[in-house]
Amino acid sequence: MEPTVSVQELTKRFGRKVVLDGPTLRLGPGVTGLLGPNGAGKTTLLRILATTLAPDGGRIRALGLDPADRAQRTELRRRLGYLPQDPGFYPHFTVFELTEYVAILKELNGRHERHRQVRRVLAEVDLADRARTKVRRLSGGMRQRLALAQALLGDPGLLILDEPTVGLDPEQRMRFRALVSRLGESRTVLLSTHQTEDVAALCERVVVMKGGRAVFDGTPAGLAATATGRVWSSERSPAASELFWRTADGRYRTLGARPPGAVPAEPGVEDGYLLLLGGDARATA
Repeated sequence: MEPTVSVQELTKRFGRKVVLDGPTLRLGPGVTGLLGPNGAGKTTLLRILATTLAPDGGRIRALGLDPADRAQRTELRRRLGYLPQDPGFYPHFTVFELTEYVAILKELNGRHERHRQVRRVLAEVDLADRARTKVRRLSGGMRQRLALAQALLGDPGLLILDEPTVGLDPEQRMRFRALVSRLGESRTVLLSTHQTEDVAALCERVVVMKGGRAVFDGTPAGLAATATGRVWSSERSPAASELFWRTADGRYRTLGARPPGAVPAEPGVEDGYLLLLGGDARATA
């Protein structure tokens, strides 16, 4: 079966800075999480997949289409949904008006069908009761849900979400996870996040980016397993270690070499992620 998304040796530079250094990925239906520190290339990769940025090299196919071809790129834009990191809003529009405006831009013709879709996506993100509210009166979390609603217009086969849980409180994040997991049952969802707990709870697959390359591609359990034998718990501060923090029970959790007097601890997704980043992440407290 042909994958929904195929990325081969993708490259992108901004001036002398190499932002993407040849990642190769194949994505199918389900939810894939993209983890990585700032500057790892996550947003650049998502922008290229969303066709808002052209790569310098490499090949892409998404939904059976080649975005390097102008006609196929236009068709791909009709069939994908994209939530950028900083979505723009017109504050004087109502929630319904702004969503309908985006629907028109996505060429959802026919007023009756367009309105039906607008009502559907607003209901999916729990904003149906805010349809007549001005955007400027929405909270940050509501604006984020509004941006997600716009990405869902047209029932896209590929959904690209850049930091979608920013600004959401714990209850809203739980609802988001339920919505995205449901969406992933019938389409391909790729989301970037800094929240390892979102990846552990939501994603069937995780890709870790570092220095413009994919340094891990597997399951969340597989990412946690990379830290096996390298996570420790101790009563005293491991002064010689660089990756450690004090936990709520007063003990110290250390990643890497075993400190004196430490006992093994169960590794998690965050442990594997931090160890993969190595010197790029410091977790001292």
